[in-house]
Amino acid sequence: MLSLPSEVTIKEVGPRDGLQNEPAEILTEDKIAWIDLLSEAGYSYLEFSSFVHPKWIPQLKDAKEVAQRIKRNKDVTYAALVPNMKGLEAALATDVDEVSIFMSASDAHNRKNINKSIEETYPVLEEVVREAKSAGKSVRGYVSTVFGCPYEGDVPIQQVIDVSKRLLDMGIDELSLGDTIGVANPKQVWETLGRLEAELSFQHLAMHFHNTRGMALANILASLQRGITTFDASLGGLGGCPYAKGASGNVATDDLVHMLHQMGISTGIDEKKLEQAGTFIQEKLDKPLPSHHMQLTRNERR
Repeated sequence: MLSLPSEVTIKEVGPRDGLQNEPAEILTEDKIAWIDLLSEAGYSYLEFSSFVHPKWIPQLKDAKEVAQRIKRNKDVTYAALVPNMKGLEAALATDVDEVSIFMSASDAHNRKNINKSIEETYPVLEEVVREAKSAGKSVRGYVSTVFGCPYEGDVPIQQVIDVSKRLLDMGIDELSLGDTIGVANPKQVWETLGRLEAELSFQHLAMHFHNTRGMALANILASLQRGITTFDASLGGLGGCPYAKGASGNVATDDLVHMLHQMGISTGIDEKKLEQAGTFIQEKLDKPLPSHHMQLTRNERR
């Protein structure tokens, strides 16, 4: 194997990317209790909600209350997704540590997700980044459909490069590249990152894999070998994929942590506390979470 890093940063997106895809709404009190459990598990970063209009994501309509009532750990960055200036204003009112902006590498998905073309999206995000920075907040950018689009199919790597560069030129602090529908394979990831390495600094790059076809951990290994050390994940594999019925969602944090620890790579995350947090949200959702770790835990309790 090629050389691997000694440490990896895992950014937990379950409370946002996970819960927004759940058909059932979780009680605000339960969200707060879950985030508080995650805050004590050793993470350095939690994306706790999204300040999007409730019409679009009713599951996260309580973002303001959640932000105000969670117990903030001084060692954790608490982030939230914002789509525009109105969302940013709401997020800043709760004193979030970081705001995340988002767009797609494919125009069709961008129109479906944001109701704007890629070109129309840039000025909206530029204003958000500028105002967030002037408020003293760090900014993260998400690019969706990097490895494939449900409407356009393959996405040309040059489109990914162009969108990524435009976001970085806006002044974002980190760029997260997403395999939104879980179609990537390790060879594709290796080759894509090889192309990107000539264009972008990996110091500010993170990867966001979905596990629709069970390839997420393999894709993370390919990324590790390319020098990527920051990954998004969702506890228990929470989330699902709106474009692939019955598919699992984001790569499961608990499976990822187990793999990395077995490989001698530090994450700073306590696996026991992670399991407690996973069991808690699984019970509140009243359904089994798809991660291998949660399946093993359920079997052991029988």
